[in-house]
Amino acid sequence: MIQIQLKHVDMSFHGRPVFQDINLEIAKGEVMVIIGPSGSGKSTILRLIIGLLKPTAGEIWINGEEISGYNEERMNVIRRHMGMVFQYSALFDSMSVGENVAFGLRQHTKHTEEEIASIVRRKLRMVGLTGQENAMPNELSGGQKKRVSLARAIAVNPTIVLYDEPTAGLDPIMSNTIDRLITSTRRRLGNTGVVVTHHMASAFEIADRIAMLYEGRIIETGTVQEIRNSTNPIVQQFIYGRKKSGTMTERGLDQL
Repeated sequence: MIQIQLKHVDMSFHGRPVFQDINLEIAKGEVMVIIGPSGSGKSTILRLIIGLLKPTAGEIWINGEEISGYNEERMNVIRRHMGMVFQYSALFDSMSVGENVAFGLRQHTKHTEEEIASIVRRKLRMVGLTGQENAMPNELSGGQKKRVSLARAIAVNPTIVLYDEPTAGLDPIMSNTIDRLITSTRRRLGNTGVVVTHHMASAFEIADRIAMLYEGRIIETGTVQEIRNSTNPIVQQFIYGRKKSGTMTERGLDQL
C-alpha cells in the first residue's frame, strides 16, 4: 500500500526553482531515506509532506488524500497522524522534557493528565531517557535533545514520522544510537519513516529504499544494495566521495 506519493511536484521560492517534476512513492511501513547535496531541497520535501509548504505545481497524496490544496484546519487533521523530528530538535526551551513530549498529546488528544503522564514516561523509556521528565532542555546534550525530539514525535503514535537530518552535529557513537532508535521505533510502532540525511552510514543502516535528489530532480531510487551498486557516477561520487572503481567514466578520467 502506497502511503505517501508525490506526483510531478515542482517547488520554487520567489521564482527560483528548487526542484522540478519530483515523483516519489513511499509504501506503508517502509523507511525511505532521501539523500543529496546540501541545498538540493531534501528538507523541503519533508515540509511539503507535512503541509508546512505548498507545492508550486503537482500533487501530494497522504493516505489516499490529495493535500496540496488543504487549508490549515484540514491539514491539522492530517498532521495528527504524523510526527516530525527537526534537524536542531526544536524543543521548547521554557518547557521541561516531559512538557515537550506531552505537547502534541495536549494539543491533539483528549487524554487525561494522568494518561498523558503515563504516555510520556513510556515514550521517554523507549528512547532511553527514563526519569528525565523534569529536566530542562538546556541541561541536555545534543544527543539527548534529539532523543526527546523523537519521543515527542512518536507520542501520539503517528503512522508517519519525518526525520530532518536526525544525526546532524552528533558524534559517530550517538549517531549510531539515533539510527538504532529510528529502526526500533519503526519495528515497535509499525510506522512509515521518511529520513533526510547526508550521512551515508546512517542511510545504509536504516533505509529500506533510498532516493537521491540532485540538481532539482530525483536521479535514482532503489534499495540499499541497488544504490551501493549504482552505475550512475553522480550517485557513486556522492555516496563514496569518488566515482565507482572500474566504471567507464573513471577509466576515461584516468586516461586524460
